Amino acid sequence: MDKLSQLRLMTTVVADTGDIAAIKAVKPIDATTNPSLILKASHDPLYQGLIDDALIFAKTKSNLLDEQAGWAARKVAVNFGVEILKHVPGRVSTEVDAHLSFDTAATLREADILMDLYAAAGIGPERILIKIASTWEGIAAAENLEKKGIQCNLTLLFHMSQAMRCADAGVTLISPFVGRIYDWYKLKEQKEFLPSEDPGVHSVKAIYDYYKTYHYPTIIMGASFRTTGQLEALAGCDYLTVSPNLLEALAQDQGELKRALDPHHLGAVSAQHILTESEFRIALNEDAMSTEKLAEGIRLFCRDLKALKGLLTQKLQGNLV
Repeated sequence: MDKLSQLRLMTTVVADTGDIAAIKAVKPIDATTNPSLILKASHDPLYQGLIDDALIFAKTKSNLLDEQAGWAARKVAVNFGVEILKHVPGRVSTEVDAHLSFDTAATLREADILMDLYAAAGIGPERILIKIASTWEGIAAAENLEKKGIQCNLTLLFHMSQAMRCADAGVTLISPFVGRIYDWYKLKEQKEFLPSEDPGVHSVKAIYDYYKTYHYPTIIMGASFRTTGQLEALAGCDYLTVSPNLLEALAQDQGELKRALDPHHLGAVSAQHILTESEFRIALNEDAMSTEKLAEGIRLFCRDLKALKGLLTQKLQGNLV
């Protein structure tokens, strides 16, 4: 049995892509998207119909070009989500505008808009995860949304304080980032890390042990992988969201895959604690890696959403629809 098949026996495998053709090929349970993946897919002529539909829709929402671009960007993300859901049995994650990462009220409004767009397309809330950055404000918005029955995926998670706050907020799923933590330490220490000593792997393992020790129902979905070795070191994690190229590499590997994370064999964890806002902020601030990677991640998603809106603006100005 190949390693991808073995992994699927112990972990829910999610495709981390906006490429619908790739999703058809790897047949994941769920799929995750973000502005960077949607921007990349939007340049593919294969998906031009999804773009054109969004442009037509945007022109019905406003006569102002800037507002049209905003509506088009939302509709493009939802259109990709709707198309992806034709090929996965589970859920798709759709990201709230990263510019709203420090605004709870605006995040709530944006999430409601996205859910309304999905509802208009005939997609129920049970098939959607609203993806929000793991800032204090973002987690507060997710806590509110979960109480309304809107499931959330808290992303850009690099630190235990973020994981603890998400668990107490009752969010459906968190996405701790492995590869970006690895990148930071690789650059800082000028060395490669074996999976057994990988700081990103250790971060997810610590969160897993904490959640399972205190019986939190929040799903842990390891994200942002650089190598199959990182995936193998987290086999047994609730979910893993993986790029198509790494999924293909696992599918081609016929070696044995052993379970690495197991709720019956947990490591030592710190005492359970509900963080105050000041405790959350100081804990995050004290960790340079987490602070820098969270800020960088928000910047990159903002950059790519801005680029997507720029592309859509050009199409709107060009009267392409």
